[in-house]
Amino acid sequence: MRLPASLQSFAAIAAAGLLGACQPGAAQQQPGGGPVEVGVQVMAPRTVALSSELTGRTVDFEVSEVRPQVNGVIKARLFEEGAFVKAGQPLYQIDPAIYRAQADSARAALAQAEAALTSARSKAERYKDLVKENAVSRQDDDDAQAAHREALANVAARRAALAEAEVNLAYTRVTAPISGRIGRSSVTAGALVTAQQATALTTIRKLDPIYVDLNQSVAETLKLRGKAEAAGDGAAEVALKLEDGSVYPLKGKLKFSDASVDAGTGMVALRAVFPNPKGTLLPGMYVRASVAQGDLDGALLVPQAAVTRDSRGAAHVMVVSAAGKAEERSITVGQTIGTDWLVTSGLKPGERVIIEGLQKVQPGASVKAAPLAQTARK
Repeated sequence: MRLPASLQSFAAIAAAGLLGACQPGAAQQQPGGGPVEVGVQVMAPRTVALSSELTGRTVDFEVSEVRPQVNGVIKARLFEEGAFVKAGQPLYQIDPAIYRAQADSARAALAQAEAALTSARSKAERYKDLVKENAVSRQDDDDAQAAHREALANVAARRAALAEAEVNLAYTRVTAPISGRIGRSSVTAGALVTAQQATALTTIRKLDPIYVDLNQSVAETLKLRGKAEAAGDGAAEVALKLEDGSVYPLKGKLKFSDASVDAGTGMVALRAVFPNPKGTLLPGMYVRASVAQGDLDGALLVPQAAVTRDSRGAAHVMVVSAAGKAEERSITVGQTIGTDWLVTSGLKPGERVIIEGLQKVQPGASVKAAPLAQTARK
């Protein structure tokens, strides 16, 4: 059955409209029928600084657990907890009375031995001359010489005993072995302490500079070592980001610590050293370190906002073709540099990547490309 001519014309127009709606990009045209305006960024090669980001924790540069070296009762604590102390600064005073008495006794014993030595020396010298004249027997001379040597040895022993007593007396004043920030005290005045006890009286930590311990793969470590040697100073520069996301203002230097690889993880332990004049970094803090790996020439960067990923995780961008059409392009990206992705393949210099207006276009749609700065002003 044939339709009337008027109905045939209406059907043809409706079919044409439906066909046009199915064409790629038709739904993305502006109301006036023109192409959609999008903001683009032209891919231009540039030189970028590459870095690798590693996780790690801060570690004391030096740490010393303070323990007594003599027995006794604590008479006084001589420092303020949490303060900065210098090496040699007195920290505790142990009751010195018994050790002062021992030193006095040793000093008196030395004086007694020295007096006996004087007498034995005089006798040995006289007998040495008299035996030549047969005024005394050779046996008497031998006894005098032996007594002299014994007196000499006794003086040496007494002198050593006095030195030991004086050392023990000095140990009653417990001093700081290193400079640094001192922690809380585990004892108070009146506490009995013993030499080499297991419990430390307090702990001193040197925090300026401070270490940051990191782990990295062997391959990346070898790259870093090569770049550090090429730089001539033997150390790569390291930037630090704290756990709250803030950036530590001072840069550090990478030091290679371990000379072996962890068999279980295949990682190498690295150590960086950072200046810490204000004590911002404390031992045990979780940090992220950005280790410089040199510069890359001719790099192409694309904003992260312009990159989409499919269900398999592959990265894609929309570019504007020479014909003014939106074209989906599969790319390969490497590391992030600021807010951009480093593109390792899929894009060429001069190509225009759509940054703004992505939600308004589909592959094949006609677009009007404008530099990103122009679209941002509209």
